[in-house]
Amino acid sequence: MQNEQVSIHRPRIGVLTSGGDCPGLNAVLRAVAKTAYWQGYEVFGFEDGFEGLIDPIRYRKLTPQNTQGILTMGGTILGSTNRGRFAARVGVSGRAEIAPELIKKVSATFDELKLEGLICVGGDGSLSTALQFHEAGLPVVGVPKTIDNDLSSTAYTFGFNSAVLCCADALDRLHTTAASHRRVLVMEVMGRHTGWIALHGGIAGGADVILLPEIPWEYDNILAKIDERKQLGKEFTLVVVAEGANLPDGSMVASGESSGNLQTRLGGIGHVVTDELSRRIKQEVRCVVLGHLQRGGGPTTFDRVLATMFGTHAVRLVLQKKFGQMVSFDPPDIVSVPIADAVDSIRTVDPNGSAVMSARALGINFGDTPGYQNPFPIPE
Repeated sequence: MQNEQVSIHRPRIGVLTSGGDCPGLNAVLRAVAKTAYWQGYEVFGFEDGFEGLIDPIRYRKLTPQNTQGILTMGGTILGSTNRGRFAARVGVSGRAEIAPELIKKVSATFDELKLEGLICVGGDGSLSTALQFHEAGLPVVGVPKTIDNDLSSTAYTFGFNSAVLCCADALDRLHTTAASHRRVLVMEVMGRHTGWIALHGGIAGGADVILLPEIPWEYDNILAKIDERKQLGKEFTLVVVAEGANLPDGSMVASGESSGNLQTRLGGIGHVVTDELSRRIKQEVRCVVLGHLQRGGGPTTFDRVLATMFGTHAVRLVLQKKFGQMVSFDPPDIVSVPIADAVDSIRTVDPNGSAVMSARALGINFGDTPGYQNPFPIPE
């Protein structure tokens, strides 16, 4: 696409979406375009994430007019990528250095387009890249995006609520077919090395067993839960397993290394659990892998509001020249935190947190105990 004629009359802000797609990205772009317009700024959206910043530079002007109607759309009108020359995350918390010549080219793009700031919308990998831009002296701010909800320094990321709704809807549908055929159904969900989607989706969808990366589990405990349900007259069981959950022997199921984002590509544990349960019980066991269904579709109303607030406050950070900061949700407020704090480590599920305690109180099994574990013991 040819670059549009750049106006010389208004100051300019850049914005890009990087990493995996999720519902709410377009809501951020719309919010940035509209907020910047009323503040007297032009907005240039760079295509295909950081790759659009150089060789060749690819951007389009974002206005209130051409972003009309995208609030409810999934995906991103700018395109995105989680691989390429700007990958800056290795494994769970490692960091790969961006080549200095690439950062010099990005700096030249800033100068050529006279950008006063760049809003980077992404997860921990993309924000790690943004952090290196900031360390090199480029004016950047971050917007946290991931369905996994694993970014530190923010209570929620947009996209997470939409993914949880997808999981809950799937469990609602699996409930009826599992009950009809008296089956054990295993549903694998995303989340990388954390269990936020599995935990919240499992609670919302009425799961009986939830397997998380944060809580070690054993097959015998799952079997005990299945037997317990049969004793209660319930001939079916719904098991939710996070893709990053370790097997009882401590190993992790993965499909190999992804050369693009330098991270282990997780997935397949649902089939492993299904095969092992099938070997141990006579009851029919089936597996469902939601996969990218969790990333697709439009955002929930919660994610629309959160993404919109993130977008507007990202513009505020640029106007206030608070660079190297990331917008953050600290209920009920939108605040800002250093990007470095947000990508320093991933935010994992607390095994003793309120959500896990609530699930245990309902009788949901986490595979770490054969029977009901009272989360609210009464002192003697």
